[in-house]
Amino acid sequence: MKDKPVVIGVAGGTGSGKTSVTRSIIQRFTDKTILMLEQDYYYKDQSHLPLEERLKTNYDHPLAFDNDLLIDHLKHLLNEQPVEKPVYDYKIHTRSNETIVVEPKEVIIVEGILVLEDERLRDLMDIKVFVDTDADVRIIRRMMRDINERGRTLDSVIDQYINVVRPMHLQFVEPTKRYSDIIIPEGGQNHVAIDLMATKIQTVLHEKGQKLSK
Repeated sequence: MKDKPVVIGVAGGTGSGKTSVTRSIIQRFTDKTILMLEQDYYYKDQSHLPLEERLKTNYDHPLAFDNDLLIDHLKHLLNEQPVEKPVYDYKIHTRSNETIVVEPKEVIIVEGILVLEDERLRDLMDIKVFVDTDADVRIIRRMMRDINERGRTLDSVIDQYINVVRPMHLQFVEPTKRYSDIIIPEGGQNHVAIDLMATKIQTVLHEKGQKLSK
């Protein structure tokens, strides 16, 4: 019987470098070894709401995510079954009609600001990581991303950060640090921590291989 994939949760505040850490880890392996499942793709479908209501969405609150679907997809992948990952369109504030077929792999990295907030998700993880980066660095990164990639204005990004992002981070994201097995300061710039994570994954995969060969 084939051993189940290794699941790694990578959490942290907006702009902390979660994605950079995850991609840096993935680059150290072959494409057939690791997949990334981004929580950002699993925002709830809002196509039933008028656009003016969608604009009020608090994307930093746990209730914005469709964790039921994320957990269902993760369980399918753990059972060696492919899934169709949804795609979220931030310009219309709901899911697009597009989906992405994701095939199961030996290691699954679940990445997002609140992946450690839901106990059901945590229970599926073998390793839990929190990427910890200073708030001033995170807000600058958020500004650059939202303006360049999501068509936002500077004023709207600043207003959202002050009134939504920061309070949500303090209330929901920061407290999940206590669930982590590993804390990585400074995100993708912390090459030592990323190398250690890659080595840990290699060790786990090696132990799985030895177990299966017996």
